[in-house]
Amino acid sequence: QVQLVESGGGLVQPGGSLRLSCTVSGTIFGIYMAWYRQAPGEQRELVARITTGRSTNYSDSVKGRFTISRDNVKGAVYLQMDSLKPEDTAVYYCTNYPSPWSWGQGTQVTVSS
Repeated sequence: QVQLVESGGGLVQPGGSLRLSCTVSGTIFGIYMAWYRQAPGEQRELVARITTGRSTNYSDSVKGRFTISRDNVKGAVYLQMDSLKPEDTAVYYCTNYPSPWSWGQGTQVTVSS
């Protein structure tokens, strides 16, 4: 089974930045990848996705503030998050898109003053 390990979360003030990383135990060549998030009491939502050709798509709530990228050689996916808002507080997960192999433990992002 593919294993996904997310890292890079933490506590940050509003307006701050974080860079999340995700490492995948298998290859991501030819695979669309995505970041999701789940806030307390909410359903998991798709935040950003990236195609094999590095085309990207974002949810309206993060467009212009978040950037997804990938390194196929390293088997890694990244999420640069800028201008963070309290409503970005959630556990962030990466996986393939559109039918997730599995879910990692995620990384907690808390935006608070």
